[in-house]
Amino acid sequence: MLRERGLRLTPQRQLILEAVHDLGHATPEQIHHSVRERAAGVNITTVYRTLELLEELGLVSHTHLSHGSPTYHRAGEDQHVHLVCRTCGEVDEVDPAIMEPVTTQLRDERDFRVDVGHVSLFGVCGNCKEQA
Repeated sequence: MLRERGLRLTPQRQLILEAVHDLGHATPEQIHHSVRERAAGVNITTVYRTLELLEELGLVSHTHLSHGSPTYHRAGEDQHVHLVCRTCGEVDEVDPAIMEPVTTQLRDERDFRVDVGHVSLFGVCGNCKEQA
């Protein structure tokens, strides 16, 4: 896809794309940390610029799982709702059908279409609840 647009698949771009795929859901900082384990010379600015490019090309997408940095994941994955544990930070995914009653009600009552691919629900996971 990069070559089709006249762009090169540089080693840095390849490493960043691989890190997104390997990590699942990751912030630019987490991606940077992963990439630096294999190529110490890649800086955080390169990671941010490359993520923007990869998103423009439709290879990755991002969502906001908190007030911090966006979280990137592979594009083309099935849409999913993110379950974010406020205690341990673990991110789980569930089928967006779970949101159907809410999205239907919002559509019917407010004429509002929810982008379920960007929904994040915050709470406490089962493991953390048991530890408390």
